[in-house]
Amino acid sequence: MSLFLGIDVGTSGTKAIILDDAGAVVGTGSGRHEPDAPQPGWSEQDPEAWWPSSLTAIRDACRDAAIEAASIDAVGLTGQMHGLVALDATGVPVRPAILWNDGRSQPQCRAVEERLGIEHLVAACGNRMLPGFTAPKLLWMRAHEPEAYARISSVLLPKDWIRYRLSGEMVTDVSDASGTAVFDCARRTWSDDLLQTLDLPRSWWPHAAEGPEVVATISETAASETGLRPGIPIVAGAGDQAASAIGTGLVSEGRVGTTLGTSGVVFAPTDAWRSTPDGRLHAFCHAVPGRWHLMGVMLSGAGSLDWFRSAIVPDIDEAAGDDAFPRIEAMANEVPAGADGLLFLPYLSGERTPWPDADARGAFIGLDLRHDRRHLARAVFEGVTHGLAQCLDLIRSTGVRPRTVTLSGGGAKSELWRRTCADLFGTPVTTTSTTEATACGAAILAAVGAGAFASVEDACASVSNEQDRIDPGPDREVLMARHEVFARLYPALQSEFPAIAGND
Repeated sequence: MSLFLGIDVGTSGTKAIILDDAGAVVGTGSGRHEPDAPQPGWSEQDPEAWWPSSLTAIRDACRDAAIEAASIDAVGLTGQMHGLVALDATGVPVRPAILWNDGRSQPQCRAVEERLGIEHLVAACGNRMLPGFTAPKLLWMRAHEPEAYARISSVLLPKDWIRYRLSGEMVTDVSDASGTAVFDCARRTWSDDLLQTLDLPRSWWPHAAEGPEVVATISETAASETGLRPGIPIVAGAGDQAASAIGTGLVSEGRVGTTLGTSGVVFAPTDAWRSTPDGRLHAFCHAVPGRWHLMGVMLSGAGSLDWFRSAIVPDIDEAAGDDAFPRIEAMANEVPAGADGLLFLPYLSGERTPWPDADARGAFIGLDLRHDRRHLARAVFEGVTHGLAQCLDLIRSTGVRPRTVTLSGGGAKSELWRRTCADLFGTPVTTTSTTEATACGAAILAAVGAGAFASVEDACASVSNEQDRIDPGPDREVLMARHEVFARLYPALQSEFPAIAGND
């Protein structure tokens, strides 16, 4: 039996999963590390903290599988996207990594978009210049930390730092590189146009390989620390969204996925290159060779329900702990679809898709004397889903025709949320039996790279299983009527959001 290790370097910890050659999960493990916020709106981590958390995750996964780490036959990597790991000529970070959820480079993004134009950016890389992406973080460093910037010799993404520690090789993959804002996603290579225009040396950027391609091997040094055999292959891997899609079987056009996590993500694989002219959807390379994907990202998905629990119903939070969410769902189920006219705008952290606006703010709209916190709860469930449906509307506008939508993330446990998604998406929704989908996707890529499966598609057929199908129901008509109202609210409020946010 062959065994394959997937490592997922997340924002608050590292997860590891071990698959066998039949596609079964035989062990899981995790290790902790925490982000730092040295200033409001900043988010950083010391890359060195990812190594011990990865060692812990590998050790725990092997213990759970009752195997020695030396039994592993190949390794795949995934992790948080967009983070800037800037290294000097000796391979040492010149500063803490600047993470995906760091907003300090907004002025640099605005300046680039005003200078080059959104159409130029979309033509060059498929995407707008957003603060979460990697390249604008470098522009911020150049303006504010010139001494550290002058020491940069190479740039890696978070998972690729772990590959460097495992092998000594500096390599990335096309899906993760797509989130740098300087990668030509249509051609699956670095954009010389943008790198030259932004004066970011091409020599800084590593080779970008296809996800299941073997690009490195475990070094003797890493073997002594991890227990893995020296010389076993490491594949290129994937950014976390592409890896999660592989873990849930989203590898061909027509199967769409929605993640109801802290953020909300709509992920649509495509068989050919597609993008939106205004860049409102991310258009990235998939980790499946020869495939791409469109992606809409809402900054507050199930996180809106976290906020509701702490801000609106603290008594339930204190009394129920982990049982708070089912009780909030029960409250929401006491009122009809449409929440008796109440709507919720889920822009609690600004927004990315469908409206790229850091100044956007959340709101309840339509309050009257009938409404109590049951209505507010229902409006939160529906408001997040309205936003996800707008992302799906944009995806449809490119010509993609979703046959099903697979739900994942903590919010997918909610039967109310699943029904609301089916109604507003206008497609059947399913869940999946896959656990730890992101690390699982990395392990699948490792298995394909090692030859255990002929293709990513064949591997996914062995690992991912759909379940709990829900078709659109009788509430669709009323929810679609409310969706038309919801769609008009952001444009109506857009000009006021800077003043509301205190940024006018």
